[in-house]
Amino acid sequence: MSSTTLSIVAQRLLLPSLLSLLLLIVSVISDDASTMPTQNMSHKERAELREESREMFYHAYHAYMENAYPADELMPLSCKGRYRGVTPSRGDMDDILGNFSMTLVDSLDTLVLLGDFAEFEHAVKLVIRDVQFDSDIIVSVFETNIRMVGGLLSAHILAEYLQKQADVMHWYKGEMLEMARELGYRLLPAFNTTTGIPHARVNLRLGMKDPMLKKSRETCTACAGTILLEFAALSRLTGDPIFEVRAHAAMDALWKLRHRGSDLMGTVLNIHSGDWIRRDSGVGAGIDSYYEYLFKSYVLLGDDKYLARFNRHYNAVMKYVSEGPMLLDVLMHRPHAKSRNFMDSLLAFWPGLQVLSGDLKPAVQTHEMLYQVMQMHTLIPEAWTVDFQIHWGQHHLRPEFIESTYFLYRATGDHHYLQVGKKALKTLQKYAKVSCGYAAVNDVRTGKHEDRMDSFVLSETFKYLFLLFSEPQDLIINVDEFVFTTEAHLLPLSIAQLGNSTFSFRQSDEHNVLDFMRTCPSSNKLFPEKVRKPLRNFITGSCPRTISGKRLSALDFQASNADHLRAVYDMGITMVSVGDRSQGKVRLFHSFYNAKSQEEGEMGLQFMQEMLELTKMQSMNQLAQLQVRNSNAKNYPKHLIMAVAYALDEQSQDWTALVAGPSHFSPELIGEQFVEGEVVLASPFRACDEKLENSSDISGKILVAERGDCTFVSKARLAQKVGATALIVCDNVSGSSGETQPMFAMSGDGKDDVAIPVVFMYSQEFSKLSAAMQRRPQLRVRIMQMVEFKRWQLAKEAHQNETAAASAAAALAAGTMPKKKPDKEL
Repeated sequence: MSSTTLSIVAQRLLLPSLLSLLLLIVSVISDDASTMPTQNMSHKERAELREESREMFYHAYHAYMENAYPADELMPLSCKGRYRGVTPSRGDMDDILGNFSMTLVDSLDTLVLLGDFAEFEHAVKLVIRDVQFDSDIIVSVFETNIRMVGGLLSAHILAEYLQKQADVMHWYKGEMLEMARELGYRLLPAFNTTTGIPHARVNLRLGMKDPMLKKSRETCTACAGTILLEFAALSRLTGDPIFEVRAHAAMDALWKLRHRGSDLMGTVLNIHSGDWIRRDSGVGAGIDSYYEYLFKSYVLLGDDKYLARFNRHYNAVMKYVSEGPMLLDVLMHRPHAKSRNFMDSLLAFWPGLQVLSGDLKPAVQTHEMLYQVMQMHTLIPEAWTVDFQIHWGQHHLRPEFIESTYFLYRATGDHHYLQVGKKALKTLQKYAKVSCGYAAVNDVRTGKHEDRMDSFVLSETFKYLFLLFSEPQDLIINVDEFVFTTEAHLLPLSIAQLGNSTFSFRQSDEHNVLDFMRTCPSSNKLFPEKVRKPLRNFITGSCPRTISGKRLSALDFQASNADHLRAVYDMGITMVSVGDRSQGKVRLFHSFYNAKSQEEGEMGLQFMQEMLELTKMQSMNQLAQLQVRNSNAKNYPKHLIMAVAYALDEQSQDWTALVAGPSHFSPELIGEQFVEGEVVLASPFRACDEKLENSSDISGKILVAERGDCTFVSKARLAQKVGATALIVCDNVSGSSGETQPMFAMSGDGKDDVAIPVVFMYSQEFSKLSAAMQRRPQLRVRIMQMVEFKRWQLAKEAHQNETAAASAAAALAAGTMPKKKPDKEL
């Protein structure tokens, strides 16, 4: 890298500090006292919070080392380790596990930042002694790279740093760098594709020769685009260029797949053809760290093409995805069309990236929106709707919001962000701390814990909290000389001097001068409080709660919809299960004292009156008003909720229905249409092989197959090929339920060749179906819209009532009706 480029990189890294000084001057001379931060934090309080964050790390770290090591993760409620192939499977989520002591490797550089050289040295010796990669295990390329390769590289760099600066660890001879190289070579087979875009998963021992990976063809944009920092560092530290070459090729291939009209990217693509499978474009799950690595690759490697690409994408995101402080997914090929009406928590990294790129005002705005979401729900939920109600209620102790808080404080010096960090820290202490570490929260509405503590809690969440409350003199290294990876591992800027296998794109026609224009911060005399002030009541509920204009009616209410459950709760309505829970019957109780306000209490009373009217509905004309509304993406089928119905026993006229979701790629059952037939399980159960062992038994029947190993549409085509009349895909995640999780429509690959209905069923619903199949081996089911099933049931009840009334009238006319005994004898 040239000295000029190095100078540019250094200047860019100094900009946040310079901007902080500028804003301090602006705050001193400001005449408007109302724009000043509400409360400055004393040095004493900041030091206390720094030490508390240190204690949080050690509480989790020691719980892992004493109860879980050498497992990949700690299960904080069980207080034992999570091992791949030993602990009950969580489905695809377990692809992050490789039985390589992931939490310890991910935590190594945090120990150095904490100044704990003795524990760092001890941990490094454990890693060198115990960790090995020759395992017949399929792992995520993305997660293994950012957590394991990144963790080993950062620990190696810091070990050599300590040898020089602290005169310790002289025995260390680069063992972790060699471990990173070995692991890198085990990931390389994933890059053998026609496009150069890597497979999502690879077998650590067999590469892509694992039979389970034969059908591998999909990956996410972030999965393929979050490789370069680690692989470039690996190449430059080892002198082996193959890693950086492959990572550059993957980034180049992704860039070519952008939509040329909008400059947006989708989220899921076919690695062989380059075709987009999901065209949703945003900054959250599935695409987030791709943007991060474009910008940070420019900072770390000094290659202008990545700055140009980032700027092109950034301008497109701010044009189409950004709506004030909100960031809502759009369709990449139709960027003015929103693709979903909720935001996920992974987008909380975006303000931090905006700070690094110099665009502070929107960073302050989006961060303020996120802070209000946290205040409204105590913890930031995994996803929330455009009206800031909970969409997915989990909280996995993610670091992204704290990361952005840290970078905003570094850029502005505004003590507001120290107060935000304090709030986040105290909330974790109150709601996530358990005796054996810190536990994820399964639902922020109930506070119920989940037996899960991801390695990023130690690698990122506590690291950013510690850095936020630390002064530069508190740290043994100058973090401004490093780039943080997406897993918060530290890579030194000096890597750029070790050689550069890239080349300048300034000479090509791919980019023009406009792509390099937005490369410095534009503060516009910005003081963060001035930006936050207009947003102070942006979210209903972060300050005194106000009533939204639209009231939930009983006609629209769905018990499986989390937003509806919160709405009726706010109206003072509680639900109590009645009888057999499997039948889903509940009794509603209303109390003004439980309502959020008098207005919502009155709305609750009106809701109860409407519900009473609905229970009296007997005519088909009244029931026809019932509509099933989709609470998720606008491009889902209109009637999202499907039913898989069957008779309770062979003689019974009573039927029950299990909730299911439709697909984008199969014909929709409209109106009274349904498919009925005997159900049969696929063999093998996941139905991904070219032939099914029981194909001769499937023709004319409804096939059931498990999710996983291949795409939904691949299973559908195989079912259609062997003559099935419909396909039910059941979830492979134990415990999932349509009552607690949002229903979704399965996506295809853009081809319209599936002619049989296909529905998706969560695992708890499938357990009920499976139990019925065991009781009745030739069980017949009917697949239809849930609303049509309800109409059908009401019609049967009305017919039975009419028949009973006619029989009673005939008996009375014949004089055979028994006389009713008086209530009271005289």
